[in-house]
Parts: sequence; structure tokens; C-alpha cells
Amino acid sequence: MLTTRRQALKTLAATTLATSFARFPLLAQALPAAPSPSKPAPTGPFTLPPLPYAYDALEPHIDAETMHLHHDKHHATYVTKLNEAVAKEPFEGISAKPTKDVDDLLKILSTLPEPLRTAVRNQGGGHSNHSLFWQTLSPKGGAPKGELAKAIDADLGGFDKFKQDAAKAGGGLFGSGWVWLVLDGGKKLTLLTLPNQDSPLSEGHYPLFGIDVWEHAYYLKYHNVRADYIAALWNVVNWDFISDRYAAAMKS
Repeated sequence: MLTTRRQALKTLAATTLATSFARFPLLAQALPAAPSPSKPAPTGPFTLPPLPYAYDALEPHIDAETMHLHHDKHHATYVTKLNEAVAKEPFEGISAKPTKDVDDLLKILSTLPEPLRTAVRNQGGGHSNHSLFWQTLSPKGGAPKGELAKAIDADLGGFDKFKQDAAKAGGGLFGSGWVWLVLDGGKKLTLLTLPNQDSPLSEGHYPLFGIDVWEHAYYLKYHNVRADYIAALWNVVNWDFISDRYAAAMKS
């Protein structure tokens, strides 16, 4: 009997609540909606490469917190947005075969249809530029060696002059961008500045080393003094990697 009475009371309460919603529709609207399922993380052909060293490996020149934010947030966002763009505008068929190498797309940037071209320029450029940047840094530092050292002497007036010119170019670059050491079409070393995340590959150049002068690369430690960041960066440049990259490019 007790169970029957409880069931009857529950039925009456439900009927009363339904009647109230019918008479007062705003009451129903005021109730919170059921939470929607979380959106799955976007996936695609491009992935975030791991850092080749610990987050704090470049201290005191580049702090661990900056490396966390720069790699895990900024670079990861470029990868996410690039995958979103190619999902909307598939690039299969644009080149001879599908590619998972963003550099291949940057080399043919001018042939891509909009809005894929803009996404590859901005998000793809950010992904490519940073992927190289992490490899060109090392806690060991060093100096150019072998044929690269000779080429810097011949094409750029020597290592000290190259550093001075790069620092001047970085300090004079308005807004955000990169200072690049590249091989031009004639395989001569050239110092180049590009805005935003534009890639030297889209200009017909082969990038060897880039100085990221976006504020997110240095602001936590160096605040608005970009010159101090550039001066400190020379202590952690992986010249062994850059020299090997140069030698391989000259043979290709």
C-alpha cells in the first residue's frame, strides 16, 4: 500500500510540473539545458613534433615557462588550425600526390585556392617555421663550422657581422615576424626578414635558421626588450644542426 501511494504521489508531481511548463513556457526556458558532449580534438595529417630537449634545457637564456607556452600552446594552435583548414579544403589533387609535409604546400603556396592558401600561409607557415626553430636550438650552443662557416665569411662578411646584421634586422622588424638565414636560388647565403609566419619556402628560398621575433617567443622573460632576447639567443643556437643542414642542401 505504501509503495502504491508513493508511486501515485510521483505521478501527480510529474503531471503538475508538466502542466506548469504548458501554462508558463518561460519556466521551462529558464531551466539549464543538458550539457552537450565535448567536441573531439581535431585531428589531421599534421602533428605537433616533440621538443628535442627538456623545457628548461635552454635556461637561463630561454625560460621553461616560455618554452611550455611557445611549444604546447602557440605551435600546437598552428597545427590544430591547419588540420581544420585542410579538412574543409582537402589538398589531395592539388599536387601530384597527397602530402603530410607542410613544406611541400608552402613551396606551391601561390597555386593553392583560397581560403586554403591563407590557412597554409599563416597556420602552415607557423607550423613549419616552429618545427625548424626547435631543432636549431640547443643547450650546447656553439659556432658555425665547416663549409657553412666559410660561406658565412664569403657571403655575409663573417660571423660577427652576420650576428650584428641579424640583430639589427630583428630589432627593426615592425610587429611580428622572423629573421632568416637562407640559401637563395643561387645557393648563396642571404639574410632575410619576413612578416608574421610567412615562410622562406614560399619565396623560393631554403631556410637554415630563423630568429622568431614574435613577442610570445620572449616577452615573459625579456618583456619589451627584443634586443636582449636576440643577444641571449646566440648562446643556444645549434650550429652543428644548421651546418649539417647547409651541407645537405648544397649537395642536393
